Amino acid sequence: MIKITLPDGSVKEFVSGSTPMDVAKSISEGLARNVISAAFNGTTVETETQLTTDGSLVLYTWNDKEGKKAFWHSTSHVMAQALEELFPGIKLTLGPAIENGFYYDVDFGDQKITDADFKKVEDRVLEIAREKHEFKMRSVSKAEALEIYKDNEYKTELISNLEDGTITFCDHSNFFDLCRGGHIPNTGIIKAMKIMSVAGAYWRGDEKNKQLTRVYGVSFPKQKDLTDYLELLEEAKRRDHRKLGKELELFTFSQKVGQGLPLWLPKGAALRDRLEQFLKRAQKKAGYEQVVTPHIGQKELYVTSGHYAKYGADSFQPIHTPAEGEEFLLKPMNCPHHCEIYNNKPWSYKDLPKRYAEFGTVYRYEQSGELHGLTRVRGFTQDDAHIFCTPDQLDSEFKKVIDLVLYVFGSLGFENFTAQVSVRDLDNPDKYIGSLENWEKAEQAIINAARDKGLNYIIESGEAAFYGPKLDFMVKDALGRQWQLGTIQVDYNLPERFELTYKGSDNELHRPVMIHRAPFGSMERFIAILLEHTAGNFPLWLMPEQAIILSLSEKYENYAKKVLELLENHEIRALIDNRNETIGKKIRDAEVQKMPFMLIVGEEEEKNGTISVRRHGQEGKGNITVSIEEFVNIVNEEVAKTLKTFEV
Repeated sequence: MIKITLPDGSVKEFVSGSTPMDVAKSISEGLARNVISAAFNGTTVETETQLTTDGSLVLYTWNDKEGKKAFWHSTSHVMAQALEELFPGIKLTLGPAIENGFYYDVDFGDQKITDADFKKVEDRVLEIAREKHEFKMRSVSKAEALEIYKDNEYKTELISNLEDGTITFCDHSNFFDLCRGGHIPNTGIIKAMKIMSVAGAYWRGDEKNKQLTRVYGVSFPKQKDLTDYLELLEEAKRRDHRKLGKELELFTFSQKVGQGLPLWLPKGAALRDRLEQFLKRAQKKAGYEQVVTPHIGQKELYVTSGHYAKYGADSFQPIHTPAEGEEFLLKPMNCPHHCEIYNNKPWSYKDLPKRYAEFGTVYRYEQSGELHGLTRVRGFTQDDAHIFCTPDQLDSEFKKVIDLVLYVFGSLGFENFTAQVSVRDLDNPDKYIGSLENWEKAEQAIINAARDKGLNYIIESGEAAFYGPKLDFMVKDALGRQWQLGTIQVDYNLPERFELTYKGSDNELHRPVMIHRAPFGSMERFIAILLEHTAGNFPLWLMPEQAIILSLSEKYENYAKKVLELLENHEIRALIDNRNETIGKKIRDAEVQKMPFMLIVGEEEEKNGTISVRRHGQEGKGNITVSIEEFVNIVNEEVAKTLKTFEV
């Protein structure tokens, strides 16, 4: 008998040779119907893998990330079979699951796959799926594998790097493929599949190698799931921040300025400024002091901090000055500069904590193929702050930062989030700097704070920064997509590297603990995500303009100006559309511009000192006529609902 430990800690005994599916059936028939993958002692296995030792078992369904991974990887096998049948003579390479679906890299030789071929591939995939072929793993000797793939230089290259005795094939139907494993029980579970696109991809990602054709696909256990997914993609296109940013005139890019370097237009600059002022007000209440640091620093600064060793390859090349041997770098991070600000004078324990905040612009040389709108850029501004505190102050300071992050999320409509405690990878200690003791103290401090604040958190190994663990906030947007927004990090290492000290109550010098935090993360990425989350309908307090005044004709332009003046006196952002256009055209344009309120003025409004108010997106619901004072109250009440006062 073997003992199987389940995720809830319970232990069950089974006959040696039992499979994960047997375990699932012992729990419930319903679970057995839904299980599509499993992991035993941390290693992905098939649902029919025989278990012969004691161990921990996790069963996955479609609702689990690992379940989807197995589902999509299995579908890539079926798609590869269909491609081989429809395009004889092609050479298959690799076909992994990715975040949303899968791909297979194929050498099509003289053949070519086009959009016109997609449907026949999809139809053949579903035909194979309906035949309910089981996925079965088998071991193959290295010599046998090399012989089988002697005409496929890609597979033989992969096999050459494998040890004899570790090589496995996966069979289904009359198709086989070199594979490590991780499949669903049979093809019949695949009910819907679509090829999303094709693209060029160099073999092994090396541009010196031959370019292959990468066929992207996605699949689901229900046709409705595919339909919903495609609708979601269409909605995502409508919400694309690059599209909305252009329509709302927020930002642009210029090839002459350079890739990945956004230019903020007046409306976008005003939006950024409102976000900055919003956070600065909260930070001032929380005891932060604003600092400003240069965009460059001497190379030695980043060598000391460790950033040069870790970020050097992703940074811009050094800036050489006329002085012999003098080198500067565009700063990749603000923290080394803040350490030097702290080092400006001696401190006592009575002076701590010191909280330095800066909207500091940093630079990383992202590859051109990885640049994407505002979410991946080469120059970006972090809402950075660093807190230098005593070890005894660490817990309370960390919790205060959590409160600040939650305030930011609440004021901007991000309500669906989880917290991720990102710790080091114990199997790769060379990735990190600092002592084991300091790492353990820092990780435990974060876990304690997350628990005490009642956060819904998970622990992720290997996601820590090189200098310390962190608490990342994973936010779901309106489309259910998950983004990492906001981070708090505990750092014992930079204070040591920069020899930061304070005099304790014992008159001895001690090292402060350093907390890194950025509730927005970066202004660019945060605004991009906020744009897509809200579809450009920002909270009213943040909108570039809160109202637009539409006069029915030029006869009422003086009254429109009077309304504008009164609104501005109440600090309501508004403008007048005095174009020689019909009122219908003006309303349609205001809708495209996401104007929260359209204030229509004509003869009746001028005579009575009122405005006719139309709300964005309220077509067919009619306008309301109110006094200007009443409208001011409407705006102020709505702003107050979302923009709370930060309480320290």
